[in-house]
Amino acid sequence: MNASALARSAAMPAASEDKANVAVSVRDVDVVFGERDSAVTALSGVSVDIPAGSLVTMLGPSGCGKSTLLRAIADLVPLRSGEITVLGRSPEQARRERNFSFVFQDATLLPWRNAIDNVRLPLEVGGGGSAHAEPAELLELVGLKGREKALPSELSGGMRQRVAIARALVSRPKILLMDEPFGALDEITRDKLNEELLRIWRETGTTIMFVTHSIPEAAFLGQHVLVLASHPGRVKEFVTVDLPAQRHLAMRDTLEFVQITAHLRRLLEEC
Repeated sequence: MNASALARSAAMPAASEDKANVAVSVRDVDVVFGERDSAVTALSGVSVDIPAGSLVTMLGPSGCGKSTLLRAIADLVPLRSGEITVLGRSPEQARRERNFSFVFQDATLLPWRNAIDNVRLPLEVGGGGSAHAEPAELLELVGLKGREKALPSELSGGMRQRVAIARALVSRPKILLMDEPFGALDEITRDKLNEELLRIWRETGTTIMFVTHSIPEAAFLGQHVLVLASHPGRVKEFVTVDLPAQRHLAMRDTLEFVQITAHLRRLLEEC
């Protein structure tokens, strides 16, 4: 079996004909920081459709605009040109309707609040309404049942990230944006959280966009891998990963997985 049979890709993904099955649509997006002589083009002509209910990882060299694209989708970065729609709405409208949540590399927990109160925080700040999830149930979902009263200082780095994920899910977002959430963790903890994230994704049906610098992590988690080239940031390929939906760490030792990661590595070398 060759790499092309395992990873199907397109240099510039076309617009989806079925908009109902698209969670995020990015069309010819340019993002520029600064003005005139100091202007830096972070993203240029980026177009991609993120299928609803999918887990899409984003891979590329440092400075290629992965985080910038995530922030543009989250209405945190203005566009110079182009258009982004989130569930058919503008990013601003999607943000106001709390259609997405953001998980950063640092857990950013309030140190004086215990785990369950950190998870509850978005409900207190923005109002949870009737659609929110129960914080205690979310802590159980992320494997922290029994640690509800623990302060962040009493939790490991991996546990703190679990709390951050539970907090992001408390408003029942349709889309979860994750910017290298496991980047600072040791390999064993990172592998465990990779498996946990796949389980949470399957159980919640949430669309996930996940930024990483790790080729194995991108291939293991992603149904699709969005590879960005740099200077300026642009789409290199949108790779579909043909691996079973039920994944386990031992899969990383298979020939199929190695072929996919080799394909992604070649793309990065060209970026």
